[in-house]
Amino acid sequence: MRRRMPTVALIVLLSVLFAAVPATAGDIIEVAIEATVETLDNGLKVILVEDHSVPVISYQTFFRVGARNERAGITGISHFMEHMMFNGADKYGPKEFDAVLEANGGYSNAFTSNDMTAYYEDISSDGLELCVDLDSDRIKSLTLDPKFIASEMNVVKEERRLRIDNSVRGQMREDLDAIAFKAHPYKWPVIGWMSDLDAIDRDDCVEYFKTYYAPNNAILIVAGDFDTKKAMKLIHQYYDDIPAQEPPKPVRTVEPEQMGERRGVVRKRAELPAVMIAYHTPDIKSEDIYTLDVLQQILTGGKSSRLHRRLVRETEAAMSVRASFPWRIDPYLFEFNIKMKPGHETLEAEEAVYAELIDIIENGVREEELARAKNVLEADFVRSMQTVNGRATKIGRYEILFGDYREIMNVPGRYRAVTDEQVRAAAQKYFASRNRTVVTLVPEA
Repeated sequence: MRRRMPTVALIVLLSVLFAAVPATAGDIIEVAIEATVETLDNGLKVILVEDHSVPVISYQTFFRVGARNERAGITGISHFMEHMMFNGADKYGPKEFDAVLEANGGYSNAFTSNDMTAYYEDISSDGLELCVDLDSDRIKSLTLDPKFIASEMNVVKEERRLRIDNSVRGQMREDLDAIAFKAHPYKWPVIGWMSDLDAIDRDDCVEYFKTYYAPNNAILIVAGDFDTKKAMKLIHQYYDDIPAQEPPKPVRTVEPEQMGERRGVVRKRAELPAVMIAYHTPDIKSEDIYTLDVLQQILTGGKSSRLHRRLVRETEAAMSVRASFPWRIDPYLFEFNIKMKPGHETLEAEEAVYAELIDIIENGVREEELARAKNVLEADFVRSMQTVNGRATKIGRYEILFGDYREIMNVPGRYRAVTDEQVRAAAQKYFASRNRTVVTLVPEA
């Protein structure tokens, strides 16, 4: 039986700040999204966002599969299947997907992460049925020709060599995850280990496709200039006969608590030393994620941030300093990435990071830097949804991460609610030395 949810209006109020001072009441911006949601009999969840402001659509399919769903022996298969989805189905043969789409003025791309795999096509509004036809064809009847499996795997291996094996930053990133995680699948790279890429065969691909590319494991989002009733009719016409599959087994492994600092060294040909520092942080269900986003902005968000000012402008010890805190389904990492200047050692960067964290724990943050951080996050949030592609992508990500895209409407308010006390508490809770992993680059001639 079809389950139809009523049209949902999401009203997001956002204080936008373009200078480093608190926003005023006149800076309020309102963003409205109206979505119609229906789940087909085969389990495919469809989210339609009709918007006639520009004559384009973004057609996106998100699958609940990423590197965390893999196992030892087939690491990298999620990313590899992303490639294979462009290599031929019953109606549109190898390489025809992009050729047909581009001949009609469209553009496609895809991405794979730890938690999800997503595909999108952007095209003029008269291309809706073409997108429905193209995407349903490859979900229904991907051929997985052994010849193209072999050739595409060579492409993926070369991508791994470029992004990891021959990349200083890529090698450090890979080692950091491998050291920080003992048990959880986040320990292996999304692109996979080379030995697994050598061993993956057609049987692995067929099983993986059947399990994770089923309609009941997918979300279809269409945003832009179309008629909702006509779009839903097309989707039923092309997708209804695709059968559901047995739901994938959940990821059960939980990473044990880290009991002490872990360290690694990468010795690689490079001109300058660098260091990555990471701390285990909570999963998407924790409200601390908003506080940690604010903390990341305070520490490295822009030229006025604490660590940029200290390491790049004042001591001139570093070429660059960045922090990242990607949201994940399971607990992941808050990471600092610092590249040193000639004549400076990575210990200077470590000492600066630890000193700033201790200062925040002991003294909190200034009112103006807290206000600036929150306003930057809120402004970035609004900007990310100004295009139909951005809106559809945001909806897909939130469906995967939170299980409900309507969580979008809570985000700006949660940023605005972050207090100095919460920032101090989060810093004290997560940035302890026993919870830390450090990977240092030692340049070799």
